[in-house]
Amino acid sequence: MSPWVKPVCLVLVAVFMSRTTESKKDEALYCSACVAIAEELNYSISQTDPKKTIHVGGFRLKPDGSLTDKKVPLARSETYLTELLEEVCNSMSDYALYEDPDTKEKSYKRFAPRGNDGGNFPDFKNFKFDGPESSSALKFACESIVEELEDDIISLFASEAGHVAKTLCSEISGIYCCLDLHCAKSVFQLY
Repeated sequence: MSPWVKPVCLVLVAVFMSRTTESKKDEALYCSACVAIAEELNYSISQTDPKKTIHVGGFRLKPDGSLTDKKVPLARSETYLTELLEEVCNSMSDYALYEDPDTKEKSYKRFAPRGNDGGNFPDFKNFKFDGPESSSALKFACESIVEELEDDIISLFASEAGHVAKTLCSEISGIYCCLDLHCAKSVFQLY
C-alpha cells in the first residue's frame, strides 16, 4: 500500500463527517437578522443630517497642484457606514420572536419603540420573550452576517439603492428570505 493512501483516506473521511454534522442555519433567525440590519441602518441614515458632508478620495496632488478629493453626503460615506455597522448588532436586544397570529410563521421583529415613535408600542401578545438567549441568538446571527457581508452591505447602502432589504437579504446573502407579497413562505413584507 502506498504511503499516501492512508492520509488521503483520513482526509476524505474527515471532510465527509464534517459535512454531515454541520448544523443548518435557522432561516427565520438569519432572515430576521438580515432584515433588522437593513431596518436599523436605514433608520440611522434617516436620522443623519442630510446637509453634512465628508471629504473622500485620495490626498494626492494632480500635476496642476490641486487635490483629487470630493464631498459626499456623510450618511452614505464608507467611513460613516462602517461606524454604523460596528454598532448595528447592539440593537438586536430591541427585537423578540414574533408569531403571526394568522399564519403562525415566526420571525424576529422590533418591539421597542424608538425615541421619535411617540411611545407607539406594538401589541405584545404575539411576541415571545424567551430571555437573553433569544436576543443573543439574533445578535450572533447579525454579527455573522455583518462579518461575512460587510463590504457588500457598505456598497449597497453607499449607492442609495432602493429595496436594500430585499437586495441584501434575498440576493446577496444567499439566505432564503422571502420579502414580497407573492411568496408562499413569506417571512417579512417590505414597507
